[in-house]
Amino acid sequence: MTDDLPEMRASDADRERVAEVLREAVAEGRLDMEEFQDRLDSAYAARTQGELTPLVRDLPRTTAPTTPAEPARAGRGWADRFGGSATSRGAVAIMSGFVRKGPWTAPRRFTCFAFWGGGEIDLREAYFEDREVEIRCFAIMGGVNVIAPDEAEVDVRGIGVMGGFDHSAAGRGEPGAPRVVVSGFAFWGGVGVERKRRRAERRERKRLEDGHGHGHTYGHGHDRRRDERDD
Repeated sequence: MTDDLPEMRASDADRERVAEVLREAVAEGRLDMEEFQDRLDSAYAARTQGELTPLVRDLPRTTAPTTPAEPARAGRGWADRFGGSATSRGAVAIMSGFVRKGPWTAPRRFTCFAFWGGGEIDLREAYFEDREVEIRCFAIMGGVNVIAPDEAEVDVRGIGVMGGFDHSAAGRGEPGAPRVVVSGFAFWGGVGVERKRRRAERRERKRLEDGHGHGHTYGHGHDRRRDERDD
């Protein structure tokens, strides 16, 4: 993002990089909650690069993601998605929300807290500091949703106290894929854990289906229902 191209259209990845800088700034006390929310709303509403630049001009940019903005392609191996420095190690939502998605780099341990708020942690397009990542979720009268790649091994260890902690996605994954451990607790709140295919994989699958008929490539009705609920 530069002032040289103020009318360049902003992408979803551009908006999310700015949002990440803002989240780190409020966590460090550089922004108060009101200013953070105003800037975050402006970031997600921005249509051009020129609208995004002023939102982080007075903030350190060291927390901005350094991984490639291009999402991982279907068919790529997992080996080139491991290693590197984490772009975020935690998140807090107090009467607000947070999102971690796109080509961010997940740490070995990510801790999040939601109180009267909500958060989403999407690992489908993520890079990983190590082959195993632990997502520690604490939801107090709030909610957190964790989305793991469909190929990943998922181990859910969290508990719910007058709340819910979803264990339905737990299970083995494909060789070489990351291992995702979800721990923590939910009190009068909920933590959801699910698996979804990467968008590039779904687009490729749809392209093949469109070229070979309507749905006969599905082996079971379960696969069709899973694709229908992916977004």
